[in-house]
Amino acid sequence: MTDMLSGTLGTAVQILVLGWGGIFLVMFIIYIVSLALARIFPPEAGE
Repeated sequence: MTDMLSGTLGTAVQILVLGWGGIFLVMFIIYIVSLALARIFPPEAGE
């Protein structure tokens, strides 16, 4: 029973880490793309 619980818990933690890691990876990519677009097309001041 303990082996099954630790195996299931280990699998759940792996899924948790992959899920949150994927979320932060996508957020980081969106941030980098937005910085790149702001450098390529700078906002015009005074409008």
